[in-house]
Amino acid sequence: MKKLILSGMILLSVLACNRPQSPKQTKPEEKAAADTSLSCCTKLPARFPSGSASGADSLTTTRADHSEMVLIKGGRFAMGGDSVWGRPDEFPRHQVEVSDFYIDEHEVTNRQFRAFVDATGYITTAERKPDWEEIKKQVPPGTPKPADNMLVAASLVFTPPNQPVSLDNPYIWWQWVPGADWKHPEGPTSNLEGKDDYPVVQVSWEDALAYCRWSGKRLPTEAEWEFAARGGQMKAIYPWGNELITKGKSKANAWDGHFPDKNTNLDGFARTAPVKKYAPNPYGLYDMAGNVWEWTADWYKADYYAECKNKGVVRNPQGPETSFDPDEPFAEKRVTRGGSFLCSDQYCSGFRIGARMKTSWDTGLNHTGFRCAVSVAP
Repeated sequence: MKKLILSGMILLSVLACNRPQSPKQTKPEEKAAADTSLSCCTKLPARFPSGSASGADSLTTTRADHSEMVLIKGGRFAMGGDSVWGRPDEFPRHQVEVSDFYIDEHEVTNRQFRAFVDATGYITTAERKPDWEEIKKQVPPGTPKPADNMLVAASLVFTPPNQPVSLDNPYIWWQWVPGADWKHPEGPTSNLEGKDDYPVVQVSWEDALAYCRWSGKRLPTEAEWEFAARGGQMKAIYPWGNELITKGKSKANAWDGHFPDKNTNLDGFARTAPVKKYAPNPYGLYDMAGNVWEWTADWYKADYYAECKNKGVVRNPQGPETSFDPDEPFAEKRVTRGGSFLCSDQYCSGFRIGARMKTSWDTGLNHTGFRCAVSVAP
């Protein structure tokens, strides 16, 4: 694990993704042995007990509106990573069966999230002052408390370096920015003007869950998310099929150029893009690869897939009961899926269907959002 650093106002730990090699050059067993960092970024220490300060548990829910959702007919599939690009925690592939469900055709937008905030007065994680008593539960014993004037409302913002840097040090391009939140995704001088139809970002798992409850929906399970992303293409590596993202026309909002210092913007966007900008997958779902990472309902546990494999066919898995990441045993993490505008084959290949990221549930970043799901009554 990389070192913990104090960046501005709170302790931040970030792990690098090792640079993947060409599928023709790297054997799966060599890739798994070399890849010791299992996510593009790891946890921000917990700042608030779940449900506190925000009023999430008291939000009034409404009847779910299915007008911008897609009905996914359930079925059985092999869940997990492909044999070359997959990371160790994406294995083993295992048989999963999911029931019918609805899922949003696109990521929740700023317009939609604003309606929720206006209706409820909800205050997001990034807008609240961190609580050191809660932070202490998620960091190694003996970690010194930051100065009080450093514990301020803030969030993580991607800040590209102006020259090539080692990919082993992602804290170089992530900075804590006071005043960064969903209304100001890159800091207090930024805003959402002209971005009503862009995905909401700088939302924690708790924030996403609160929105889902208010709208009469829920977060998709990790299994539902992957089944939907496959779009019926059970052997596909990407939501659009097997063609590399760099071939042919733009398929998703991802990193173009040399990561993380030079983005050529060949796909038209340096950061987030409006939803429904790129072609949908065969199920009619947009941005199941790229744009923003998406929260799922599941806790993260490194060996959970092995547990599932031992059970045979697992029906409607809900994820592990608790979180455990051996790289950071004090952190509680949820699974995010789908990759973001920062993903590149030079770095994490997060736009693969089977790609997973583990993120502390109270972390907000300007490349993380969500979409909702609804169960179908039997």
